[in-house]
Amino acid sequence: MPTKPLILLGGGGHCKSVIDVAESAGYTILGILDKPELVGTRILDYEIIGVDDDIPQYVDKAAFMITVGQIKSPAIRQKLDGLIKQAGGKLATIVASDAYVSKYATIGEGTVVMHKAFVNAGAKIGRNCIINTMANIEHDCEIGDFCHISTGVMVNGNCVIGDEVFIGSGSVLYNGISVIDNAIIPAGSVVRK
Repeated sequence: MPTKPLILLGGGGHCKSVIDVAESAGYTILGILDKPELVGTRILDYEIIGVDDDIPQYVDKAAFMITVGQIKSPAIRQKLDGLIKQAGGKLATIVASDAYVSKYATIGEGTVVMHKAFVNAGAKIGRNCIINTMANIEHDCEIGDFCHISTGVMVNGNCVIGDEVFIGSGSVLYNGISVIDNAIIPAGSVVRK
C-alpha cells in the first residue's frame, strides 16, 4: 500500500491515464505541477497547483511521478527526473491494480505499469519507464531506463531493450531480440532480428 501521496508532473493525456492507474493502486494525489498559465485549472478531479520550480516544497510531503508522455524523445521526462533528484525528492513506482508483475521481476523507480500490462518472471524494467496498457514483457527481458513500451506491445522472452527506446503500439519483438539505445520502433512493427 502506498505510504506517501503523489505529486504528478505534467498535465496532458498521459497524466489522465496515470491518474487512473494511481487511483486503482490506492494512491492519494495532492495535485499536478505544470506550466504557469495552467495553474488553477484541473485535470480530471485534480488541480494544477504549481510549476516545476515548486518541486522542492513537496519533497517531504509526497512522492513524485512524471506524467509527461514519451513518443519521440524522453528529454522532458529526463529533465524533470533531474529536477526531482536535485531537490532530494523520491519517485514512486506505480503498478495498476489489474496489471500483473511477477514477484520475480524488478521494476525501477519512477516506472508506471499501466492497466492489464504483464511483466513476467525474471524481467528487469529500468528507471522511469512507461509500460503501457496491455503491454506484455515476457520472462528474462531487460528494459533500459526511460523507455516507453506502448499499448499492446509484445516483448517476447530474453529480449534486451536499451535506454531511451520507444516501441510503438501493437509491435511484436521475437524472442532474444536486442534493441539499441534511442531506437524508435513504429507502431505495428514485427522485429525478427
